[in-house]
Amino acid sequence: MAIDFAAGDFDRGDSVQWVRDGLADPEVLRRAAASAHPLLRRAAARSPHLPPDLLGLLARVEDPVVEDLLGIHHPDTPEEVLMRVYARLGGTFSAWMAETHPRFPREGLAARYADHPDGNYRRLAVRDPAATPALIERLSHDPAVWTRQAAAGDPRLPLHRLREALHIPELASSAGANPALPEDEMAAVLNRTGVPA
Repeated sequence: MAIDFAAGDFDRGDSVQWVRDGLADPEVLRRAAASAHPLLRRAAARSPHLPPDLLGLLARVEDPVVEDLLGIHHPDTPEEVLMRVYARLGGTFSAWMAETHPRFPREGLAARYADHPDGNYRRLAVRDPAATPALIERLSHDPAVWTRQAAAGDPRLPLHRLREALHIPELASSAGANPALPEDEMAAVLNRTGVPA
C-alpha cells in the first residue's frame, strides 16, 4: 500500500508530523515502519512503543539513521544494532548512547576486543564482567586515552596501579572516582584539591 504525503507534512528534515503525532498508534507505526520511504521509517524508529515485529523489521533496514534512532528511543533494541551503531560512530555521542543502552552487550567483550587495533573497541573490554584485574591493568597503560581512563575508573584495577593513576593528569579524575580507592586515600585526594573531606 502506498502512502502519499505532501511536502508540508515534513516539519523537520527527518520527521513526518502525522507519524510523530501517532507514535503510540499501532496502525500509524505499522504503516510508517513498512514504508519504502526512509523518512517514514525513521519517524517510526523514534517510537518506544514499537511492537516486536516492527522493531525486528526496522532493525533489518540498512539505514544508519534508523539504527541510531532505535538505539536512542527503543528499550529493546537488539544487541547487534547497538554494536553496529557503536562500530560506525565510536567516540561520538550516538556511540555513547548505544554503549550505555541497557541491552548493549557486556559478556564476551574482553575476549573479542582487548587486542582490537581500535582503542574505542579496547575500551569495551573494560565493560566485560569477566575482564581480569591483569587485563584492566594492561588497559590502564593503553595508547588510547579513553581506554586508559575507563580502566583507571574500574574497581578491578590493582591498587598499586590505581595509586599511580592518581598522579597521571589524564587518569587522575577517573582514578579519583574509582570506588576501590581506599577511603583515606580518597580523603587525601580531596584535601590536595582543596575540598574538605
